[in-house]
Amino acid sequence: MTTFVDRVELHAAAGSGGHGCASVHREKFKPLGGPDGGNGGRGGDVILVVEQAVTTLLDYHHSPHRKATNGQPGAGDNRSGKDGHDLVLPVPDGTVVLDKDGNVLADLVGQGTTFVAGQGGRGGLGNHALASARRKAPGFALLGEPGESRDIVLELKTVADVALVGYPSAGKSSLISVLSAAKPKIADYPFTTLVPNLGVVTAGSTVYTIADVPGLIPGASQGKGLGLEFLRHVERCSVLVHVLDTATLESDRDPVSDLDMIEEELKLYGGLENRPRIVALNKVDIPDGQDLADMIRPDLEARGYQVFEVSAVAHLGLKELSFALAGIIAEARAAKPAEEATRVVIRPKAVDDAGFTVSFEEEEGVYRVRGEKPERWVRQTDFSNDEAVGYLADRLSRLGVEDQLMKAGARAGDGVAIGAEDNAVVFDWEPTMMAGAEMLGRRGEDHRLEAPRPAEQKRRDRQAERDASDKEYDEFKPF
Repeated sequence: MTTFVDRVELHAAAGSGGHGCASVHREKFKPLGGPDGGNGGRGGDVILVVEQAVTTLLDYHHSPHRKATNGQPGAGDNRSGKDGHDLVLPVPDGTVVLDKDGNVLADLVGQGTTFVAGQGGRGGLGNHALASARRKAPGFALLGEPGESRDIVLELKTVADVALVGYPSAGKSSLISVLSAAKPKIADYPFTTLVPNLGVVTAGSTVYTIADVPGLIPGASQGKGLGLEFLRHVERCSVLVHVLDTATLESDRDPVSDLDMIEEELKLYGGLENRPRIVALNKVDIPDGQDLADMIRPDLEARGYQVFEVSAVAHLGLKELSFALAGIIAEARAAKPAEEATRVVIRPKAVDDAGFTVSFEEEEGVYRVRGEKPERWVRQTDFSNDEAVGYLADRLSRLGVEDQLMKAGARAGDGVAIGAEDNAVVFDWEPTMMAGAEMLGRRGEDHRLEAPRPAEQKRRDRQAERDASDKEYDEFKPF
């Protein structure tokens, strides 16, 4: 069974906001108590937070769909709905959040670092909050906004100071087991290490972490073997240690060619050119291994490498290697700029920024309105309620949408779409929909949008007939 996962696709869905309530206060001896509908609750967010105790993304591999709770709808007597609970998802330190196109959204490093993967929807306003001097008893409320749904990719890049790289069975796992308290699986066959192993090393006053990366082979940067899958785990390290096997049993290999091959794969992967390198000639406890180490050491030192002869089995040269790594890490930490507290940057919008755009799309034959406010207002509108639709028309008019449509050349009857192509509300534009609340009739109706209901129309017709009959009688009645 898989116990380590370092890349998953997560489907995060935030909670939707609760609907507002349209209610009228009812109390004995107070038949017209006024609107008292409460607001809907806010939907819960989906939040990623770094937890040091979490070391793998395995939970999200098995359960990739995560959803926060919705906000509760409002109720009468000015009772607001309950907010939805935020869904907090713990992730390992070093997790990178990307979108579907591979763009980096966040780099989560450090205990407690958070990222909002899905924003909860706003709760809809009740008719009490919508009441005004001109609209004293609204017969509608606003709908809650749907929560944000997003497909993201989580990649784990191990946060380590030292990365051990080399061919399979070069002795990396054995080396990390004696340098630290880590207990990786050790065997004499290739690709024993299937996941990165992390250990903590203490050298004098310096404490650092060391990672054992699964073995690399030619073509690792293009996906061969396990290299491409785990090369990302060396990106954050301060120093690379080439572990070279001086006692290999393969006749077509030697430590120098192994080093050249690993360096070529690291170059093809990219981003690691400026990292310090150290060479560890492993398995010098074997006579043939010591002889080969003596032969190639001058060549490696001539290339500028700092070379150490070590043996994980006999514990040879480990102290010198660990203190040399500690010195390089201490210098890297000292050269690193001091971390500053996160600053809150407020970027106000321009005073004359209407917050929307109007453009004509010839292929669709419609005028498209895009903007945060118009699109949010459309999502909050109950289109089964005429008064709510009229309220939307008033808001769009006050925002200046109708003026911009006229400037863009729109005429009565032209198609207007508000929102993105796949989720837009399309209607035939009528510029006459610019009047205010004084044109409203009964609660829940708006005469600007459609004719009266059939029953209402019959009542009006009968009343008109009676008025005509009374008028005729008044004209011809005897004096």
